[in-house]
Amino acid sequence: MMQTLDILQAAHRDTIDSRMDLLELKGQEIPGSAHYVIRRYNAPDFVNMEDKGMLVYHYSKNQPDENFFEMRFCITGNRYCSGKNCLSCGQAEDAGCKSHNTIDVFSFHFSTSFLYQFVHNVKLTNRKDEVLAFKYPYSFNKLFPVCNRKRMVLDAMLNNNFTGALENVYTNAKVHELLLYSVECLIDEKEEGFACKFLENESGRDSIYKARDILLENIGNPITIKELSRKVAINECYLKKGFKEIFGTTIFDFYQQQRMEHAKYLLYEKNLSVTDVSDLLGYSSISHFSAAFKKHTGLKPCELLK
Repeated sequence: MMQTLDILQAAHRDTIDSRMDLLELKGQEIPGSAHYVIRRYNAPDFVNMEDKGMLVYHYSKNQPDENFFEMRFCITGNRYCSGKNCLSCGQAEDAGCKSHNTIDVFSFHFSTSFLYQFVHNVKLTNRKDEVLAFKYPYSFNKLFPVCNRKRMVLDAMLNNNFTGALENVYTNAKVHELLLYSVECLIDEKEEGFACKFLENESGRDSIYKARDILLENIGNPITIKELSRKVAINECYLKKGFKEIFGTTIFDFYQQQRMEHAKYLLYEKNLSVTDVSDLLGYSSISHFSAAFKKHTGLKPCELLK
């Protein structure tokens, strides 16, 4: 039986173990976006594995185009059913349930061009920043435990009710959230609590997550910070500071980031015209959309059309 480390090291391959039947495969590979693959395997009997994550940083000074950063996760203890969501399944296992215990393997691949958006205006002060900017000069692999925050994001990617375009919006946000939580493993610092004291209260944190969800729900209908603060019932100052602390970015940058990632999906996967995408994302003109897209991705929108 393969161990967790073996599975993480082989996460990018089509076959991990001949004794592990592949139950489900899904992913995304849009140019200029984060690429991900989720594989769900039927867990062999008596499997006893520890949930683990791995960071893979590949750096080549002479071949910079081949540099990449990857996150891989191996999760056990979930169940998979092709016919229904097993989290809400009311059918007893001994009554003909067709669900399976699973080993879930996630792989997320980030190119230098994708990560550039997070670091191009940032002063590099620690190893985490150097890695994201591909300024750290040595390749490495790093194992880390899967904390509750990462586990919740991974579970949400497996079990949600979104489909089509809405699923893409939701998944992009989760990938960025997972990136934030994972790169924290690159610096060995003890948690000292929240700088914003109101976040120590669960209701305060819930308000920030609710604000994030409202932004995603209005991906094509821009909302002001004032309107957002009213909807989540906290003042603008707390909202901006709390959002930056939890998600590592400003409200504006987060919203723009999600809009542009969704634009890539609509252009590349759905093959919509630049005009249609501009309208769907609430831009007043094609030129404004094209300028924002070029600033975010380094590409013209038409370059993603198939």
